[in-house]
Amino acid sequence: MVMLCLSWGFNQVAAKFAIHDIPPLIQAMLRSVGATLVVIIWAKARGITLLSRDGTLIAGVAAGALFALEFIFLYQGLVYTTASRAVLFLYTAPFFVALGSRIFLPADRFRWWQWTGLALSFAGIALAFGVPPPSTDPRQALGDILILAGAFAWAATTVLIKASPSLNKASAEKVMLYQLVVSAPVFAVCIPLFGEHMRQVPSWPALAALAYQTFWVVSVTFVIWFALVARYSANRLSAFTFLSPLFGVAAGHLLLGEPLNTAFAAAVALVAAGLILVNRAR
Repeated sequence: MVMLCLSWGFNQVAAKFAIHDIPPLIQAMLRSVGATLVVIIWAKARGITLLSRDGTLIAGVAAGALFALEFIFLYQGLVYTTASRAVLFLYTAPFFVALGSRIFLPADRFRWWQWTGLALSFAGIALAFGVPPPSTDPRQALGDILILAGAFAWAATTVLIKASPSLNKASAEKVMLYQLVVSAPVFAVCIPLFGEHMRQVPSWPALAALAYQTFWVVSVTFVIWFALVARYSANRLSAFTFLSPLFGVAAGHLLLGEPLNTAFAAAVALVAAGLILVNRAR
């Protein structure tokens, strides 16, 4: 999980590298199409059956729709709100997972110290990124709501895959393919609706950043994530995602020269303390 969160933290930097040449929804569509091919080739090489009738169709399509909605809400929310506010609202997702688990995964319910751990980790994220004061611009509130909706979609995808008897037994590759195959045409439809277009041929750094997202983040780390969700506690795994924005800050400092504030070390300590509480044995 730490390796996945490190990869996802660097993914934030990769998206920044590419976004000036390749708008966000176009990035999302291209990586879904590219990752679909990679995962199919990998599954064929390993002899994994993808087209068998195993009762996963309805749940798989629902997971794919939620996957697409997550990124649509996130990218459109960033149009109206600030990046720091977006991080805070997006990382409410572990709380939604914990709440959903109380309903759909009763064996995976959190105890009071684990809720305290979630709160500590979230406080660490707030300390790292700051809590900007609300704006009088009503569009910022709309952006915050869209980011919150994206966090809910992210959490709902995790809970659905964990709670679905069919998806939980399916291969991680098939679970990932449902999301890629469903999301790609959704992104393609949304691109003209939101007025995205490419003004020039992408630069090599932008293409390299897109390749990193496609071949490593989506094709490999997302598949590993769904394999972990099927086997381990969705609540505890979701709590680890608080590491991703911290790794993103560190990656921005190393690769883009972005400054680190003095609160960053304290933020890391809070997130680490929270994860210890979340993973504490009963």
